[in-house]
This record gives sequence, C-alpha cells and structure tokens, in this order.
Amino acid sequence: MTEPHVQSEVGPLRSVLLHRPGTELKRLTPRNSDQLLFDAIPWVDRAQEEHDAFAEVLRERGVEVLLLRELLVEALQDSRARAAAVLTCVDELKLGADTADTLRSHLSGVDDAALAEVLIAGMTFEELPAAEGQSLVRRMHHPHDFAIEPLPNLLFTRDSSVWVRDRVAIASLAMPARRRESALTDLVYAYHPRFSRSPRAYGAHSAPVEGGDVLVLAPGVVAIGVGERTTPAGAEAFARSVFADDLAHTVLAVPIEQTRASMHLDTVCTMVDRDAVVMYPAVQHALCAYTLRPAGGELKVSGPTPFLTAAAEAMEIDHLRVIDTGLDPVTAEREQWEDGNNTLALAPGVVVAYERNVETNERLEEAGIEVLRISGSELGSGRGGPRCMSCPITRDPLPELP
Repeated sequence: MTEPHVQSEVGPLRSVLLHRPGTELKRLTPRNSDQLLFDAIPWVDRAQEEHDAFAEVLRERGVEVLLLRELLVEALQDSRARAAAVLTCVDELKLGADTADTLRSHLSGVDDAALAEVLIAGMTFEELPAAEGQSLVRRMHHPHDFAIEPLPNLLFTRDSSVWVRDRVAIASLAMPARRRESALTDLVYAYHPRFSRSPRAYGAHSAPVEGGDVLVLAPGVVAIGVGERTTPAGAEAFARSVFADDLAHTVLAVPIEQTRASMHLDTVCTMVDRDAVVMYPAVQHALCAYTLRPAGGELKVSGPTPFLTAAAEAMEIDHLRVIDTGLDPVTAEREQWEDGNNTLALAPGVVVAYERNVETNERLEEAGIEVLRISGSELGSGRGGPRCMSCPITRDPLPELP
C-alpha cells in the first residue's frame, strides 16, 4: 500500500481512485439527463464493460486501482460515517419533516452496502419506505421523482478531490447535480482507515473549485482553469490554501471559455510528458494565465501573460512542447468535443486515451508518446475522458530530464 503523494501530472502512477458506473446511470432518462449533466442516455452494461477494460489497462501497468464504492462501504463501518451519510442525503426541506424522519430511520437500519447504494444511486418516491399517516409530499410527487438524487457524474472521480503532495483537497462542485459528490468523497477520506490521517488542503465548503480545472504541472506549480465550474474566488482561495501549506510556490489562474465543450481546463489541455502537453489548437495562442505567488503572507498577482510562457517559466524549463488535437480545424473541434485532450498519464510519455480520437492519438505517437487506447463510446456520454474518470492518489517523483 502506497502513501498518498502527487507532485506532478505525469510521474509514474502507482495508485488511483475510480468509480465503476452502476445503477445511478440507469436513473438517466430523456426527461432528466440535462439536469444530471449527461448529453446522452448511456448503455449501462457497455459502459461498465468499457470501465472494466480501462481499469484493467491501469492494473496491467502496475497501478493499484481503488474503487470508490468499495471504499465507501468500508468507511460506512464507522458509525460516525453512517450518521454523516444519512444526514447529507436526506433533505428535510424537500421531503418534509415526517417523510424525512421516516427515511432517516430506514437508512439507519440498512446494511453498509445498501446504504452505499442509496448514497450513489439515489431513491425515488416510490422506493421510499412505507409510513403511517398521510403525506402531501408523497402524494404530490410523481413516483419516479427523486427523493434522493442519484450521482451519475460520480464516474468522474477527478472532479471531487485533488491530491497535492500528501494533502487532499475536497472540491467545491458548482453544479447542483454534483454538490452531494463532495460530501460523499469527503466522507470516504474522513472515515476510511487508509485516508483518515491524511491532512486536507482545501475544504468543500469554500468557493467553487473542481478537480478537472486543477493541473499539477510540476513540483510546486499548479494551474487552475477558471470558467464554467471554477470561479476566480475559488482559484484565489485554492492558491492561498496551497501557499499557506507550502504545497506550491506558483499558481497559474487560467481563464477558459465558459461553455459545455470546455467546462474544465483538462478538456482543452493535459500534460503527456514532463515537458509536453496535448492542446486544442483553437485556444493555444489565446490561452493566458494570471501568475499568483505568495509574498510575505499576502498574495502577489501578475499578468495576464500567455499560458505556455507562464507555465514554462514557473516550471523552470525552456518551453512546453505542444501537440495539437486533431489534424485540421474541423477534426480538432470534433476530437476536442470527444475528449481528445483529456488523457491520463501513467508515466512520462505514456498516456491512456479514447480510441475514437484517431488523429489526435496519431499526433501523440508521432511526437514520441505511447498511447494506450480504450473504448469510450458510452463512458463519454457525460463529457469526460480518462483523466476525468481518475483521481491519482500516488505518483512517483518525476525522473530528471536528460
């Protein structure tokens, strides 16, 4: 068992947190998919097959794969975790006092696996436990309405937590459909024996920051995308936190377009080697960064300057090699939408990518990057690739550049 520690995006990956999709995806319908942030209704059995294959690729490369559901069940063995879990998922303002009391009593009596299933997959009104007396709340809701919302986006474990060195930052998720993910992830880190002693770097009750916007470019250098999901206040608060804990000497706040296609920084740029990124060419020259550094207990902000220049300077390298998404503007736009930039590095120069992004993968290989291709026809329906689906827990230190 390796101790949590992450100082880069590309150091050899030793331990990673994934979530195998389950019943929560079966809750998606054309009626609720927009609200739950999915662009299509996934074929769940195929999504599970694709995820199993993804996990196996990691294991074959010597990566320890931790599954969130299993960790949650183990954490719920602690009575404090069970109490916290029930508290976070039962919304009395939505259910009313009587129905909420009935549901809390019911959940307090189920076993750990059943409680974990409800926390992840949610519960409809027709699934609520029977209760005596009349309830206007029950009668006025459709049986298939959610008494407890499902968490289909839990698949994207990158977003709800980030490790910086030996500390974990619990993300503050911006979208209503995802906010309970932070509480569930927080519960695992607080009560699972493997993580209960791990110090924190950021709290879920702070300003919005999502893990897909956080790139640990090099030891001491963190880039944070600011756009649809992470706010300027979140980026500043995160920077102050990592500076106070001496986890970084430079934070780059990177404005990105606030659209569905570029919801996080890692949808337009990820690292594939210690000095190389794959990047959507439409933003390459427009992407800029504000440089944040600590200054005697205060914050020094400079810029904006071109992102690639600011990143290379902070990383103390001559320049970042840039590998373009796609082959031409149309292909680049298509493959950026299909998560062509959203690669997961297993080591310097070795990445996992969706097989459908043919041109981007060929460009990576031409640049000397080994590409491990996985299928993502169903996994990608929530707009996320291999990086989105993985939260690195432990990476080895970076080897020295020749």
